[in-house]
Amino acid sequence: MESRLSPQITRRQALAGALFALVPAAAGCSDDSGGSGGRITLQFQSLAWQEESVAANKQLVKEWNAAHPDVQVRYIQGSWDSVHDQLLTSFEGGEAPDIIHDASDDLADFAYGGYLADLGPLLPARLKSDIPARSWETTTFGKGVYGVPFLQEPRVIIANAKWLRDSGVRIPTPGKPWSWEEFRTVTEQLSGDGKFGVAWPLKEPVSVTLNLGLSAGGQLFHRGGDGKVTIRFTDGDQVVPGTIQAQINTDHSSPTTTLGSGGSDTLPGFFGGKYAMVPLGFSYRQQIVQQAPKGFEWTVLPAPAGSEGLAQGVSPQTLSVSEDSAHKKEAMEFIDFMLQPQNMVRLAKGDWMLPTGTEALKDPALHAAKDGWATGTALAGQLSPAPAQSVRGYPEWKDKIATPAFQEYYSGAIDTAELEKRLVEDGNRVLARYQR
Repeated sequence: MESRLSPQITRRQALAGALFALVPAAAGCSDDSGGSGGRITLQFQSLAWQEESVAANKQLVKEWNAAHPDVQVRYIQGSWDSVHDQLLTSFEGGEAPDIIHDASDDLADFAYGGYLADLGPLLPARLKSDIPARSWETTTFGKGVYGVPFLQEPRVIIANAKWLRDSGVRIPTPGKPWSWEEFRTVTEQLSGDGKFGVAWPLKEPVSVTLNLGLSAGGQLFHRGGDGKVTIRFTDGDQVVPGTIQAQINTDHSSPTTTLGSGGSDTLPGFFGGKYAMVPLGFSYRQQIVQQAPKGFEWTVLPAPAGSEGLAQGVSPQTLSVSEDSAHKKEAMEFIDFMLQPQNMVRLAKGDWMLPTGTEALKDPALHAAKDGWATGTALAGQLSPAPAQSVRGYPEWKDKIATPAFQEYYSGAIDTAELEKRLVEDGNRVLARYQR
């Protein structure tokens, strides 16, 4: 997930160490349960931002309110760009919303800090069984479950269909994907005359590298029998960054100009015929549908496969309940309503992502060839928790160690040995401080 699924953590680094030790004051939640006749009002903070997604969320709230006059839900619009800091402030001030939309990789601090309710005892059997265990792992910290994972976004390759067809290269499918080695060969074949086989937008290089690295057996973070996590850089961890670095600096099949770019920044060059392919999150298809020039042919391809097949890490979007909420049971009932299979499909289509629910994934609309839905849905069974999902100290390691190290590595400023040294030696010193 790109920046919109990786909330800003500027304050998190300064507060993370103390946060784990905090026990929130027993302040009342910001909802209002004093309405006439004892009516309960729950506050639901949504981070939906695309027009279709906002409309779907608001419509579901409207439908709930019409059917539940005694438990009303008030929709509050939040923002991915500021959600972590905003939630931290609201938790500390006793003003947190009852129902919280976030991403699973943002929950650890709040879960360990005691700000989120353990949903385990509240989860309906239907919802618990409908979402696979691997998805629940993304919101399980210690022995508690602190969010319901409901939308997920694989990384795929958006390709210029005509360019690939005219080149004669083998077109991969989820059943017969490219290997990382074949992918490198193909991008080199597609390059030349000022054009590039692939453009890697690497403004946020860590999640891209780690999540795709699962396909090659890369884990990087290893939890011992004592529960403590250490970093090891194995052969599997080297496959994805090594491929990308070679495409940029050896084969020159990927430009250096996109190293500091976000995904959206690469679309004009993609539409203009400068790049044959761009690895992006699945939801970028909406922007492509909206922005592509008339007659532009594009297709969705699976990311390359390694020793572990098409495996890749994801950090699903989640719905949580504030520990301070006076109406946890009613909040969970609303979440269960939102995530009924037919409603989960509506949310997935609105956000151009995949639902986590197995029943929702069966919907025919998510298996259509149009706009690449079928390719994405075929990858759903290969999605696993992002490698650093529950690692304490990961935000600091990511910002202070891994991001600058990967940026220098991809630019050619440092070699693989120096990359490993920074990720492992410097990284383990950071993690050790959080695990004393």
